Amino acid sequence: MISYNTKDWFTFIFRFHKADTFRTLFPIMLAIGAYAGIIGYLEVEYWQLSDDSYVKNITIMHGMLGFVISLLLVFRTNTAYDRWWEGRKMWGSLVNNSRNLAIKLSVILADEKDRAFFRKIIPTYASILNKHLKDEETGKQLFDDVDLEIDHHKHRPNQVAKILFQKINDLYVSKKITGDQLIILNAEVLSFTEICGACERIKNTPIPYSYSAFLKKFIFFYVMTLPFGYSFSLGYYVAPVVVFIFYVLASLELIAEEIEDPFGNDENDLPTHKIAENIKKHIEELI
Repeated sequence: MISYNTKDWFTFIFRFHKADTFRTLFPIMLAIGAYAGIIGYLEVEYWQLSDDSYVKNITIMHGMLGFVISLLLVFRTNTAYDRWWEGRKMWGSLVNNSRNLAIKLSVILADEKDRAFFRKIIPTYASILNKHLKDEETGKQLFDDVDLEIDHHKHRPNQVAKILFQKINDLYVSKKITGDQLIILNAEVLSFTEICGACERIKNTPIPYSYSAFLKKFIFFYVMTLPFGYSFSLGYYVAPVVVFIFYVLASLELIAEEIEDPFGNDENDLPTHKIAENIKKHIEELI
C-alpha cells in the first residue's frame, strides 16, 4: 500500500505515481481526443450545421444522464471501498486475536517446547492466509522442530488451524491446561477461521458482471456522444474537454476495480504481507 502525506497537495497534483490512473488511460485518452477533434472539425468546418440544428440539443441528454452516471459511480466506489475497509478490519481483528492468544498462552504454558511451538504456529496462520488470499502456492512449510506439512491442494489455512487446535487439545489431554482454559483458547482459534471465511467472502464475491459491464458501456457511449453536442459552443476545444471528462469518469471506475479486491498485489491493496510480518514480530515478543 502506498504511504503518503495527506497534506502535501503539490505532490498529488504534479507527481504521477505508477498507480495513477493517468498512465493506464493515456492511450485511450489519445484516441478519444483524436475522435473528438475529428467530430469537432466535421461539425464546424465540413458539415457546417446551423445553430438551430437538432444535433445541438444532444446536450440536453448529457445533462439528464450526467446525474444518473454520477449516482452509479458513487454507488460503485462506495461499494468497492466498503469491501476494502472490511478486509482491513478483518486483518486488524487477526492481529488482535493473535496477540490475545499469545498473551494467554504465555501465561498458561510453562514448558519452553510448547511455547516455541506456538511462537511459530500462530504467525504461520497469518502468513498462510496472506498467500491463500493471493492464490500463491505454499507447498510445504518446515520449522526447526515442528514438521508442518501443508498440502496446497487442500484448504491451507484450515490445515494450520487444525494443527493449532490439535496442539491445544493435546495440552488438555496431557493435563497441562484445564477445561476452562481449553474453552478460552478454543474461542481464539475459532476467531481465526471466522476471519478467514470473511476474507474469502470478499475475495470470491466480485461485483456482478452485468453491473460492471453496464457501467463501462455507459461511460463509453456517454463520452462518445459528447463531441456532437458541445462542438457548437467549444469548437476545437471540445477535444481536451471530452478527454478530461473521460479521464474523470473512467478513473473512478478503475479505482473501484482496484480496491474491490483488497488482497491482491496492486499498489492500493492491503499490505497483508507486512501485517503478517508484524504479527510474527509481536508474537515472538509475547511468548
